[in-house]
Amino acid sequence: MNDVLASHTDRDSIDEIQIGNRRLASRYFLAPLAGYTHLPLRTALRELGGLGLATTDLVLAPQLLAESRKSMALIRTSEFDRPLSVQIFGGSPEELAGAARKLESFGYEGIDINMGCPMGKVNSSGGGARLLRSCDNATALVAHVVEAVDVPVTVKMRLGWDADDISAPLLAANFEKVGVAAITIHGRTRQQGFHGHVDLQGIRQVVEAVNRIPIIGNGDVRSVDDAIDMRRITGCDAVAIGRGAMLDPWIFRKLFQQSRGEAFAEPTPAEQLAFLARHFELMVEQHDEYACVLFRKFAAWYGSRMGIPEDLEDRMRLLETPADFELLLREIESRHGERQSSIPTALVKVPNGPNAHW
Repeated sequence: MNDVLASHTDRDSIDEIQIGNRRLASRYFLAPLAGYTHLPLRTALRELGGLGLATTDLVLAPQLLAESRKSMALIRTSEFDRPLSVQIFGGSPEELAGAARKLESFGYEGIDINMGCPMGKVNSSGGGARLLRSCDNATALVAHVVEAVDVPVTVKMRLGWDADDISAPLLAANFEKVGVAAITIHGRTRQQGFHGHVDLQGIRQVVEAVNRIPIIGNGDVRSVDDAIDMRRITGCDAVAIGRGAMLDPWIFRKLFQQSRGEAFAEPTPAEQLAFLARHFELMVEQHDEYACVLFRKFAAWYGSRMGIPEDLEDRMRLLETPADFELLLREIESRHGERQSSIPTALVKVPNGPNAHW
């Protein structure tokens, strides 16, 4: 175990990290989030700086093979949107391998297999966290995808199905043997969904289960200190940040500056408004007026961070046209900082009922 930890410590001595044949400038990544990590958000975050790797929203393998409109929208990218991996899911090894080959032919440079999504509609397809139930089947599936392409294949998974079925350490060891380039481990079980707290010691056990491939910690990272603690406590090589990037879009820039021993400052009100406007502009570029509907769900994440008063946050949830947004932005500018609550609405309103129905 000491040798394993020493090898990870050696890699931690530099800011860059190697995943397969890809050299990444930062160890802080954007985790895939269904419905959020589309091209506009990735672009807006990259423009702030410090983002090492981004991964798309998860794409269903058979839809990608059929080049459905939805799947092609999910994998939409640009020359600026690099480095990028595409996350695919499904229960068929042949379909996943076929989707990976198609992505490679399109010029994508990394494939990520989802084994962590707890949602019932994903698990019912045989994909997501459902794959954690059988170590042999999961290993065979991953090996099939690795053998199908020349680009790096990574896996994102959870600790296990539930507290009585913690399979991640064994799976990580097996995945390394079949050629996986890196593993992202979310420190919860499927049963937990997004409730409770991540198990940092559980992530550490995954780190200790492999010999050389990078392990990327994920879950409950909402601040620079959270990310630093994740690496310090677990020994992970990198950190993937999902919801924390919407709570603080500047988190990647801050972490990159911190890793270089530089001081970082909180964004000014002008920077906050500029980011809000830029993200919306990029949404309109891709989705035209429908961007207004899609942008509504960001209100609960951005409200307190961008200094948006509660009543204006409520109006953001009702956006109908770009003209509505321009008017709203001017009102936010004139009333910036009025907000009384510093707790993001997204952290107050959580889904009700079992996660199988989310």
